[in-house]
Amino acid sequence: MIDTHCHISIEDYDDIDLVIKEALESGISKIIISGCTKESIVESLKISSNYSCIYVTIGYHPSEADLITTDDLLLLEKQIQSFPIVGIGEIGLDYHYGKENINKQKNLFRKQLELAEKYHLPVVIHSRDATEDTISILKEFPNVKGDIHCFSGSKETAKIYISMGYMIGIGGVVTFKNSNLYKVVEEIGIHSILLETDAPYLTPSPYRGTINSSKYIPLIAEKIADILNISIQEVSDITTENATRLFDLK
Repeated sequence: MIDTHCHISIEDYDDIDLVIKEALESGISKIIISGCTKESIVESLKISSNYSCIYVTIGYHPSEADLITTDDLLLLEKQIQSFPIVGIGEIGLDYHYGKENINKQKNLFRKQLELAEKYHLPVVIHSRDATEDTISILKEFPNVKGDIHCFSGSKETAKIYISMGYMIGIGGVVTFKNSNLYKVVEEIGIHSILLETDAPYLTPSPYRGTINSSKYIPLIAEKIADILNISIQEVSDITTENATRLFDLK
């Protein structure tokens, strides 16, 4: 199986070697980590150089919109040119804490979508309380495809994204008792799904309240298999194929 989206940092994990070892022992063959701040991009690229199973996407998270300068975008482009990244992200829009910097967020989002288009890379999209604007801006870049990371929207919204050529990232939330995400999984089916943890956040049941890790991907796969009434092996095979194709994993 592949964890298509997580964050691995010394800030969150005391022993990164152990985190990766436990993931591999749990049947995870590849892990895509996201560097989404200036600092975490550097750390993620360094980690990936030390492990053959680690791949990286890089990009500035919408929470960084007030901090990112033109020079930072130039630096990001140099990093895209210099390192074997598999995508740009996570990028997008986040209005959860307000819309005071909405124009900065939209500008940063568009600039990074332009880079994805220029370098023919998939994107990893973060969208929180900003569905309408996210879809509208993505439609400006019809040649760009990617992953709607940590999806938590409606069946209807998921189908819109899929019609635009995007995959839907399903994580630990699908295992939560109060989650309606199972309805989305039922509607879209396994061929549009990517497995992800978003570690160290959103740990699946029954481990909620502890730090998340790629080793918990099988719990998410098991829940999806149960929802769709298919085998875990089928979930593993098809989601691995989905991720391999989207991110051009070797």
